[in-house]
Amino acid sequence: MNPAKAYNAAMHHRSHRMSLRRRILSVFRGETPDVVPFMLDLSHWLPHKLRLPFDLSRSYEEPIRELVEYHKRNGVGFYLSSLTGFCSVEYSNDVTAETIRETSGGKTRIRWKFATSLGEIERVRTWDEQTYSWHVTKWGVESQEDLRVLTHALSARRFGFKREVYRAWRDAVGDTGVVYVGAGYSAIGHLMNYWMGVERAILASVDWPDVFAETVERINANTLELVNALVESPAEVIVMGDNISSDIQPPRFFAKWSAPFYTEAARRLHTAGKHLMIHIDGRLRGALRMVRETSADGGDAITPTPLGDLTPEQCREEAGPDFLLSGGVSPELWLPNAALGDFEDAVLRWLALRRCSPRLIAAAGDQVPPGADEDRIGVMRDLVERHGRY
Repeated sequence: MNPAKAYNAAMHHRSHRMSLRRRILSVFRGETPDVVPFMLDLSHWLPHKLRLPFDLSRSYEEPIRELVEYHKRNGVGFYLSSLTGFCSVEYSNDVTAETIRETSGGKTRIRWKFATSLGEIERVRTWDEQTYSWHVTKWGVESQEDLRVLTHALSARRFGFKREVYRAWRDAVGDTGVVYVGAGYSAIGHLMNYWMGVERAILASVDWPDVFAETVERINANTLELVNALVESPAEVIVMGDNISSDIQPPRFFAKWSAPFYTEAARRLHTAGKHLMIHIDGRLRGALRMVRETSADGGDAITPTPLGDLTPEQCREEAGPDFLLSGGVSPELWLPNAALGDFEDAVLRWLALRRCSPRLIAAAGDQVPPGADEDRIGVMRDLVERHGRY
């Protein structure tokens, strides 16, 4: 019997144990599960392994069968499909939004374009087969006038929740996990990650303070309308975040431009009984504290040493006992050239945090990367089952 079948057979005979779904939800509710919840974001690794399309120009509304079934076969908690949009977006009548995928000169590109009564802007990403990702090859905002166009386009959006899409994913995943619903970027995330880049956005906050402030205020106010749509939805866990890193958004910058938005989003979601995770994708020192102070439930994609700047123990110290830490294994430790013993040690060190607080999920630091050693998925699963017990 292969390892995956053996694992599933063992779980069948231990049906009194908590399901992966119950374990995940229990830590959000402040309860202590039987075992530390284990889940992985495989939404980039598996398409790379199976050579499936990874197309940012479209949304995958039907459950991706290969992704869901892989989680089920291998006893891996599911939580995220990064290419699925659970919310619809409509723009005001004088805004035309286009997404164009094209191939020329041996390169495949995606162009995102806004045409408005104030002008037009466009950003471009180009496919890189070697890294299996889309590189930014053209930022869309270069002037104050461009920034006004972006503000106009993104400040009057209307949102709806795709209940049937969510229900289909939730039913497909079942007890294998919890379907997180992504709420996209705040204004700062749009500027830094989509339209300007980090350096240009930071400079704009100094060089064009009035226009920049209006942009952030109006886009964030509109994005809170998306939060309102999620408040009325059946979604249980919402994930937000701008790839937050404390060297890109230091505490003072975050407090001015981002914290008010996240604090208000957390308030609205908590009032409705929802849980909020914020994606922290970079330097942790300072970031854990500033995100915790927004009243978010926890941080997603926590990456400790060796790639991150804090040890697991330091993560818990900065986060405090009540902030949910989800992550734990640095991306480079998943690769075949990393010693298996180092990978195992990282898992065990993360699991040891359960002695400080049950607000803990064992996962990858961000995604399991393309090219990862597949066997390590099972290694981590088994280590969690053996050494993650309460």
